[in-house]
Amino acid sequence: MRYGVTVFLTDKSIDIIELAKAVEERGLDSLWLPEHTHIPVGRLTAPPTGDDELADEYLRCVDPFVALGAAAAVTSKIRFGTGISLVAQRDPIVTAKVVATLDMISGGRFTLGAGFGWNVDEMNDHGVDYATRREHSREVILAMQELWQNDVAGYNGEFVKFAPSWSWPKPIQSPLPVLMGGGGGPKLFKAIVEYSQGWIPIGGAGLTKSLPVLRGMAEDAGRDPAKLDIVPFGSMPTLGKLDHFASIGVTETVFRLPTASREVVLPILDEQAKLAADHRAA
Repeated sequence: MRYGVTVFLTDKSIDIIELAKAVEERGLDSLWLPEHTHIPVGRLTAPPTGDDELADEYLRCVDPFVALGAAAAVTSKIRFGTGISLVAQRDPIVTAKVVATLDMISGGRFTLGAGFGWNVDEMNDHGVDYATRREHSREVILAMQELWQNDVAGYNGEFVKFAPSWSWPKPIQSPLPVLMGGGGGPKLFKAIVEYSQGWIPIGGAGLTKSLPVLRGMAEDAGRDPAKLDIVPFGSMPTLGKLDHFASIGVTETVFRLPTASREVVLPILDEQAKLAADHRAA
């Protein structure tokens, strides 16, 4: 099992360059960043955390693709990912090139973590209807995969349309890993089986019951369920929980770091790296 970290990096938190170097130096395997383009002041959507107010980190988070490009330039081993990218809110042609370029400059170390989104306010400003966000996201991902995999690619869907086109660079990885985030259920699992390489469940609660369902759907679709990546995200585990994750076939656990200064983040990163090392050695 691999071990990574995720954090809402902002203009006030630890710097991406220092963090990326620190993650690699401590022997961890990956670094993941979330995405929010903006947060409208008028709030239609309650915070997903259950808090009365949306945390400041949502308002100030950096662009993950730009930040991870900087991180790739100062590291050589760790993998990078979005956790998650709101793909329906992005132009598929532009995003396909961004992702392919990031995979190229990192030497094939990028994973696209994608999700459907929860913030009605934000997606409205991008012209995305909450009711069709899943279908919209599906078309964006399928269209990008066409651009990544073919010399000439076009797409003619309900939400995404473009004529047969050339687009380079291509990703180094083939297929470029796409992992879907979200709560477990038939709709998400159908999406994972159709067009992704695995699942990013938040926290990891309920995996014992959910994973057999996902793996059964994959097998029914003719896919090898053992090849799906399962990456519990934002987890705060113990050695016992890591043992449990390993026993049910989790491929990577991603620990949550706080949005804070280097003085706060680095000691916590030290603790997480020790936990990962102790589990590897057990």
